[in-house]
This record gives sequence, C-alpha cells and structure tokens, in this order.
Amino acid sequence: MGTKVDLDRLAKTLKAYTYAYLITSDDHGRPHAVAVRTELIGQDLQVSGFGWRSRANASERPIVALVYPPATVGGYSLIVDGNASVRDDGLVVTPTVAVLHRPPRPDAPAPDSGCASDCVRLERD
Repeated sequence: MGTKVDLDRLAKTLKAYTYAYLITSDDHGRPHAVAVRTELIGQDLQVSGFGWRSRANASERPIVALVYPPATVGGYSLIVDGNASVRDDGLVVTPTVAVLHRPPRPDAPAPDSGCASDCVRLERD
C-alpha cells in the first residue's frame, strides 16, 4: 500500500522546521521522546541524533511519530506518523500520515468535523 502523504508538500513544509521529537514506545507502552534531525530522501525521512533506547523501541515496535514543534507561538506543529526501519546506518521513517496542527483560536467557531483543533492534512488527492 502506497503512502497517502503528499511528499512534495511535505518536503516544502519541512523547510520551516529545524528538528523533531521522535516518539517511540517501550514494551510496556510507555512513550519515549528524543529530539532528532531529519532529512527527506525520496519517500523516507532519514533520522539522526537518536540513541540506543529509540533504536531498540523502533526495532520492536516500528510505528513511530515525529513531532516538529512550531518556530513561533501560534504556529503549526508538524506531526508525521510512520513506519520505522532500523538499519546499520540509522533509522528511516516512511510517512503514513502528515498533519499540520495547532490549537484553535479562542474566538474560533466550533468546527463541523468534530475536531476542535486547527488541522491541515498533507495528503494527496
């Protein structure tokens, strides 16, 4: 099954972010977060700057998330869910979902979608 993420749009969006938090989970389901750098190469995000615990977690439970914090207050966080592959040269994440996300403004009307946040999905038509 191919990715639904618009990789061209993701590549352009990533230019505004300098780092991400890689979120993995241990064998008890506890989350583990570490700040990392990423680079989009083809259809995958090459991840650098993680440690042994992230490597072990991703090896056993390859569904991970990358959370790129906004550069400014009120900006969008970029959240990328994906499937991780641990390789000799590092960690690679194949994106499955990418969303720009931020809390709604206090004066924003209630959305029709049922989601109260301001979200923009980065997916192909």
